[in-house]
Amino acid sequence: MSEDQDPGRIRQIVAVVIVLAVLVGGGLWLTGALRGAATIQDCVAAGRTNCAPIRN
Repeated sequence: MSEDQDPGRIRQIVAVVIVLAVLVGGGLWLTGALRGAATIQDCVAAGRTNCAPIRN
């Protein structure tokens, strides 16, 4: 077997890809949550009283 086909090396690469995917997904979720909070804060700072989103 050559070094490129080492099963341990392949597992490491898969683990790194999974960790990076989780970090990117978490970053996107956090960005959305912070954007929503900023929108509500901007609304409140403008003096409006109906800023909270309506949830069903």
